[in-house]
Amino acid sequence: MKELVETIAKALVDSPDEVVVTETENDREIVIILHVADGDMGKVIGKQGRIAKAIRSVVRAAATKTDKRVKVEIQ
Repeated sequence: MKELVETIAKALVDSPDEVVVTETENDREIVIILHVADGDMGKVIGKQGRIAKAIRSVVRAAATKTDKRVKVEIQ
C-alpha cells in the first residue's frame, strides 16, 4: 500500500523528492500517512478534495484482499 500511495503522490506533485509515506499496521487497520511539501498540498488534495478521495478509493480497493481497513491521512 505504501508504494502505491507514494507512486500516485510523486506523479501529482512538483517536488517528488519531498514526498514521504509512512505506514503503520495493527490487527484491524492500516494507517498510511502522506507528507508532501507545503506548496504541493493543494495538488494532492485537489478541488473540493476530489483527488484525495480518489487516492483513498484506489487504496481501499487495493486493500480488499488484506481484510483490513485502510486509512490515508494527508499532512
